[in-house]
Amino acid sequence: MAVSAQDRTGSLHDVVFVEGVRTPFGRAGDKGQYAQTRGDDLMVKVIRELMRRTPQLPADRVDEVAVAAVSQTGDQGPTIGRTAAILAGLPQSVPGFAIDRMCAGAMTAVTTMASGIAVGAYDVAIAGGVEHMGHHPIGAGVDPNPRFVADRLVDPQALNMGNTAENLHDKYPSITKDRADAYAVASQEKYAKALADGNIAPDLVPVATRSSDSWGLATTDEPPRPGSSLDGMANLKTPFRPHGRVTAGNASPLTDGATGCLLASSAAATELGLPVRMRMVSFAFAGVAPETMGEGPIPSTEKALAKAGLSIDDIGLFEVNEAFAVQVLTFTEHFGIADDDPRVNPYGGAIAVGHPLASSGVRLMLQLAREFEQHPEVRYGLTTMCVGLGMGGCIIWENPHFTDSRSGTASTVASEGAAQ
Repeated sequence: MAVSAQDRTGSLHDVVFVEGVRTPFGRAGDKGQYAQTRGDDLMVKVIRELMRRTPQLPADRVDEVAVAAVSQTGDQGPTIGRTAAILAGLPQSVPGFAIDRMCAGAMTAVTTMASGIAVGAYDVAIAGGVEHMGHHPIGAGVDPNPRFVADRLVDPQALNMGNTAENLHDKYPSITKDRADAYAVASQEKYAKALADGNIAPDLVPVATRSSDSWGLATTDEPPRPGSSLDGMANLKTPFRPHGRVTAGNASPLTDGATGCLLASSAAATELGLPVRMRMVSFAFAGVAPETMGEGPIPSTEKALAKAGLSIDDIGLFEVNEAFAVQVLTFTEHFGIADDDPRVNPYGGAIAVGHPLASSGVRLMLQLAREFEQHPEVRYGLTTMCVGLGMGGCIIWENPHFTDSRSGTASTVASEGAAQ
């Protein structure tokens, strides 16, 4: 019998993160491992793996599939949530749709599905994102309305993400190139350690790939640059501004990849025997000046914290998307967090692993869920990211493994985990 996501009082029910998975990320371009692999097939692989990992979930109990992509054309369209669901073998009764909020596409897919679960529209849903930046270079085929610039609605530099990162350096002169480079080196080192410690591979699903004359199997991320050093970064070109501070070393690389997760009401998870890896507490999106879009995580995090009745001091783990090092450092400096705080991106971030635009939001969640398992002393964590055209998004999550150190017992958190 289906579980109602609302009780008779009409109160919101908890939204839980059940499972998540991603493809290995590939370097965008003709030499990348996905050069001849379709973007929609990456998403199909993710959906199939989600279902394989949760055999107790009948496929017809999936109520909706929301898939994000910035470029919703070619092999990433049309209505990729629906087409990927059918290709993945879900029943034709399962609907799906496409969604876009640029880099926060997958994050928005999650919050949209979570909202539906919270109010009773869905019991179980799939949310994710895909971006094949090799097939769809950023900005390709886009025709921005000329009034954006002609009427001075936005600064022309806002349409180039690298320029917005340079603008952040201007606005926050304390965030120097040396600091950005040091942060980037640390991201590479943390990713390498996480990989060696077995904290990356469990979230990956191998993907069959093809080249002009053979088949292959993608099992690892291509973008990381192990052994990166400050000396090596010092003389990299600054393509967005002469004598600038943003380089290929302290920015995320162009990447292909897909991510996805299963969300459910806590009642449905209990009925179906689904695991609970995180509980959603609150979320928020906020707008900022497009020309300094990297500031977006600051107001969105402040809004999400306020909705949850929490402060930044309550957060024990942070997953901040590393579009650019300066953008992460803007966030941490605002909240008084040290550049090398071990709570921030413990497994490294997009500077190392890559940032396939609309898919990255769920990668942050995969990492946070695994970190929660390893840190039962942490009750709350967050995932946050900046968004092109001047936005930010943040989701606050609660750790179901939390143990109150004062009592030495597991804390009951279900009643406090409802999406706001």
